[in-house]
Parts: sequence; structure tokens; C-alpha cells
Amino acid sequence: MELIELHNIYKTYHIGEIAVPVLKGVSLSVGRGELVALMGVSGSGKSTLMNILGCLDRPTSGEYWLDGQEVSGLSPDQRALVRNHKLGFVFQNFNLLPRTSALENVAMPLAYTADHLSDREARRRAEEMLRRVGLADRLEHEPSQLSGGQQQRVAIARALVNRPSLVFADEPTGNLDSRTSEEVLRMFEQLNSEDGITIILVTHDANVAQHARRVICIHDGVIVDGASAAVAKPSEPQAGSPPSAVEIGGAR
Repeated sequence: MELIELHNIYKTYHIGEIAVPVLKGVSLSVGRGELVALMGVSGSGKSTLMNILGCLDRPTSGEYWLDGQEVSGLSPDQRALVRNHKLGFVFQNFNLLPRTSALENVAMPLAYTADHLSDREARRRAEEMLRRVGLADRLEHEPSQLSGGQQQRVAIARALVNRPSLVFADEPTGNLDSRTSEEVLRMFEQLNSEDGITIILVTHDANVAQHARRVICIHDGVIVDGASAAVAKPSEPQAGSPPSAVEIGGAR
């Protein structure tokens, strides 16, 4: 069974009496343990699709099966439960609590989803995740005491602390320099290959997409034909690589 299956997803927003169609019959699947890039530029429907995949919004019509459960018709409270237990999120702006240590930032989700854990057990799990991302010596540092790359590593540890089935990384390198971006993207590759975590990189950047094993491109609310082909690494050029953001055109 695939981890994600979308069948003919439509999403239309209404501004007064005006209907604004954004997604126009999207169907796709993502298998367990995949590292996928969802690629599209501004206005393509990428963000709307991510919000539906992340159970932050619901489609106007169509079916969304996540981990064997049809979730498109769930109430907001039910979607929140799915997010808390099955999904992790990493954002461009890190979204860390500013006057809270790295350890406390990472442990915070456990207060909502793992009330069976004692404070000591929650702390130990948070410490394990920070060690996993190379920050064992930064447990008590607040975000202002960390570099951008270190803050994003804290955000990755926080996304993983609940042991989710799926992690979304929404423009995860948008606020990082090129060297740090490469480090963060290699970390996603490592977490995927060594731990089998399913990861969706949401990006407009072809350089980010090259770190995925498969790319799904969206343009004007539809999936671009052939866009699920594997992306070649820079050192392994292959035919059939997906088009760059410039080649796709359109808007996010």
C-alpha cells in the first residue's frame, strides 16, 4: 500500500461570488520510504497541494488516502490528530520558540501527542533527536545563539521527535546560504536512506529538487506529464531529468 494516494483532487477558493480554481484534478502517489520533491513556481498550486497533503486544508472534491485512511472528509479536529501523530513539518523560517532551548523546542510536540511519556523520557527522546542531527553540544542553546543551519537542524529534530510516517520540508533552505543548504539537504538524504523516513521536499528550486529521488512537478494546478522521472545528481547526468523552474514557467 502506498503511503499517499490522491485521486482526482480539486480545490477551488471563493472570493465573494468569484470561484478561483487552484487544483484541477491532481492524482499522484508516494510510496513509503520515498524522498520526493514537489516542485512548482509561484501560482502553480504547489502550496495548496502541500496544505492538503499535510492535512492543513481539505480538497473541494476528490479522495486523499494517507497511510490507509481516507482523510479528505475529516473535521479540523480530526485532521489535527492526524497531523500530530503521523506528520512532521520543517519550514523555511524555522518557527522555533525564541526564548526556549533547543531541547525544549524539540520536546514540545511530545506534550501534545505522547502524554504517556514522563518528562524524563520526553527529554531523553529529544536529546536523541538532537544528537541524530549533530547538535548534542547545543541542547541548552536558544535560537539566537545558533546559526541558521543549526536552527534548521533543531527544526528537523522537532519534526522527527514524534516518529511521524511522513515529513514535509517546505522550502527548507530558503533562508540558508549555499553551503549550509547543501548540509541540510544531505541530512534529509541521510535520514531517508538510513532511517527510511518518507520525506517530501516542497520547493521552487531545481537545485533542491536534485536531492530527491523523484520529482513531481505541478503547473497551473495540474501535474506536468513525465515530471515524476528521477532527477540526476550533478555527478550522474541522466536523460529525462525534470525541467527546471524556469523551464516550467508559471507561478507558485
